[in-house]
Amino acid sequence: MLDASLMQLMWLASPALPIGGFSYSECLEAAVESERAATESDASIWLVDQLHLNLARADLPAVAQAIPAWRDGNTERIAQLSAWVLQTRESSELRAQTEQMGKSLLDWLRNHTTATPAQIALLAGQEPTYPIAFALAASSTQATVRECLLAYAFGWAENMTQAAIKSVPLGQSAGQRILSALTAEIPAAIDHALGVTDDTRQAFSPMLAILSSQHEVQYSRLFRS
Repeated sequence: MLDASLMQLMWLASPALPIGGFSYSECLEAAVESERAATESDASIWLVDQLHLNLARADLPAVAQAIPAWRDGNTERIAQLSAWVLQTRESSELRAQTEQMGKSLLDWLRNHTTATPAQIALLAGQEPTYPIAFALAASSTQATVRECLLAYAFGWAENMTQAAIKSVPLGQSAGQRILSALTAEIPAAIDHALGVTDDTRQAFSPMLAILSSQHEVQYSRLFRS
């Protein structure tokens, strides 16, 4: 991979990217509140399960399929994948998260040269979602789809580790142990995602949907989801 492509992926994976990812826990806060993930060990297990049962079967495959569609200019495929991502958000919080992060990443792209005006206009007209916006940002690099998925997954892992540190709460050393456990599992999750087709891509995560609904009315919250 060329240096420019590597740095672009590092930029996209950075928690400093101004898209608001730090403000979401993706139901982890509700899992902590209900004592399903109230310790370092339980939070680590929870996030590894979420990686394999949710991310590897839904968002990662969507990103993997959207990248070649952006590179090929397949607007019909982009619209199909974007609609699917929206349909799989089972609560208002989770839908608001993917829309807000998608729009913020689209705003970021408007200030860079990594996407064409036509691509930006296409995505802006489709209720931008984060996975599809990330795929657009990554598609301009010369990185492989697998390398792009590594960046996406690691960015998610860093954000979720920070959510665990704040919501359990945990110290920085505990957070590094959780991040280590997640990074060890990411390659296998990506292997699975790359083998997913339209017929096998799915986002069946009922406990996440239940916890997200509970989080909407949780008495005290640090995160928006």
